[in-house]
Amino acid sequence: MRRTFHRLILPTLFLGLLLPSCRDSAGTASGDAKPRVVATIAMIADVAREVGGDHVEVDNIIGEGVDPHLYLPTTSDLKQLQSADLILYNGMMLEGKMSDTMARFARSGKPVHAVTDLILESPGYAMTDGADHYDPHVWMDVAGWSKATDVITAALVDLAPAHADAFRANAAEYRKELERLDDYARRSLGSIPQRQRVLVTAHDAFGYMARAYGLEVRGIQGISTESEAGLKGINELVEQLIAREIPAVFVESSVPRKSVEALVEGARARGHEVSIGGELFSDAMGAPGTYEGTYIGMIDHNITTITRALGGEAPEKGLHGKLN
Repeated sequence: MRRTFHRLILPTLFLGLLLPSCRDSAGTASGDAKPRVVATIAMIADVAREVGGDHVEVDNIIGEGVDPHLYLPTTSDLKQLQSADLILYNGMMLEGKMSDTMARFARSGKPVHAVTDLILESPGYAMTDGADHYDPHVWMDVAGWSKATDVITAALVDLAPAHADAFRANAAEYRKELERLDDYARRSLGSIPQRQRVLVTAHDAFGYMARAYGLEVRGIQGISTESEAGLKGINELVEQLIAREIPAVFVESSVPRKSVEALVEGARARGHEVSIGGELFSDAMGAPGTYEGTYIGMIDHNITTITRALGGEAPEKGLHGKLN
């Protein structure tokens, strides 16, 4: 299967950041400091925090409302990565403009792990577009994302073997929560009337969710937000909205809403009223410190919002009664 890589040429200023730092040659913190884990996106960082508990410090580079498809690392980001004892990233070209950065740090001897390694080893699981570009949005399928938890757990055990038992225990408890979330998604999304089980969003980030939970998905843009929304594609989606009597479409927190608003206006001009059913989290989670700023809260929000807007049954406050 062909993978497409974006080249990132680091300025000379950044190359010095790849030289050995005050950390030892194995990349682990000296003294009594907690090992420091840096993840590219918040979904990965959240799992690392759940598994690592109090034994590691975890930060993420790409934050709330930021599109990772288009993100370019700053000097500050590269300093963060250099100071890390462990780097975690998606590994399916989500952070396409950071691919060379990950490769450079791996060649320097720092532990760098793609959390989708086990997913890519599962025959037939990884989704692609027509050009064989991987769909990196694997966190939309809760059962699939649990494989990322396994990779993160193994990486933390390698990083700090003295806390291996704690990491494995935390991971086991977290998987139980993921199983509850997976069951909630299946029940809630399964309650949407069959004719209306069409999820229309700004870009094609929900393919894994659709496959796992029996939805059809239509994105105005492709897998990556680098693609452009064309008038022809919008008109075709308007036709589907009318034919299927779809009541709602959705905007995304990290993608401009203008293409979705154009879709709503196009349907209205044809006599079909369709509402914006809510804002979904696709490539970024909610604000740090909120329930939606966790992986479980992010997916709970998406499931609940989609279900209620498309005519299914789900509690207003979601699985745990914590949604804002």
